[in-house]
Amino acid sequence: FSVDVIVNPSVDEHTLTTTQLRRIYTMRQVSWSDGSPIVVFVFPSKDSTHQQFSKEVLRIFPYQLDRIWNKLIFSGLGVGPTVVNSREELMEKIASVPGAIGYVDILREEGNVVLIQIPK
Repeated sequence: FSVDVIVNPSVDEHTLTTTQLRRIYTMRQVSWSDGSPIVVFVFPSKDSTHQQFSKEVLRIFPYQLDRIWNKLIFSGLGVGPTVVNSREELMEKIASVPGAIGYVDILREEGNVVLIQIPK
């Protein structure tokens, strides 16, 4: 299966490169091009969708992401992403939180989220 990146409809971007996604998910890019804050949602590290997203979309291992987030949190220099425990919870958060970004296994026709194109 593949993993799709989705955002809240308030987000103007509809295409993000792997590099941009990596910057967002490593919490180095914290706002969208219009200046609004990016709110990152992820599944737990052991989740198969999270592992596939890390490896195939971001091209970094899940444990590397965990290290980056932990370093930010423990150093007080930043915050980590918000962890959600179900696909339903993720869809609800992305649809309702302005500036939200997340990922799901293959997006079905579900309302109130926007699919992000990732150029190869």
